[in-house]
Amino acid sequence: MTIEAHQDPCDLFDSWWQDARNAGMKYPNAVSLATVDAEGMPAVRMVLVKGVEPRGFVFYTNLESVKATHLAANPRAALCYYWDILGRQVRVRGPVESVTDEEADAYFATRPRISQIGAWASAQSRPLESREALLARVKTLESEYDGRDVPRPPHWSGYRVLPVQIEFWQEGEYRLHDRVQYNRTDGGEWTCRFLNP
Repeated sequence: MTIEAHQDPCDLFDSWWQDARNAGMKYPNAVSLATVDAEGMPAVRMVLVKGVEPRGFVFYTNLESVKATHLAANPRAALCYYWDILGRQVRVRGPVESVTDEEADAYFATRPRISQIGAWASAQSRPLESREALLARVKTLESEYDGRDVPRPPHWSGYRVLPVQIEFWQEGEYRLHDRVQYNRTDGGEWTCRFLNP
């Protein structure tokens, strides 16, 4: 299947995103997120993108996590979706901005209550004395917020990757894959070119 180029890569991404959702994948929104620390050392981990919009790709996290300290030092990131069931990959690169408090509050309110409690209970990325200690913190917080809404912790929010490059890869027979790369100009327009596999 040959990739059909679009004027706007967001249109192509939306089409592929719907295909991934319809394919029955458990986490079609799972992506590898690459960041770089202040010393230039890269790190990569899986996150769930919770919003895709014309401005960018949004994910949420603990602001005291390793990824957040990397983004504070170097606010650029790369994302990589891989939908193996479809033989497709999408790579995204660009600067990163924080979401607004209003956006973070609105998303936090949609999370399952136990996930909201977990955002308070977990000191993400820091050493854990024991699983039991974590579960005890969860239990204490459940009691503390019994009968009332769980507020968003001040150390929990989101980031938006603002794409300056999006590349689509479609698996082909005999490793003759299709690749199309979009690059955003300084004026905000997209240019498109096909790449060798």
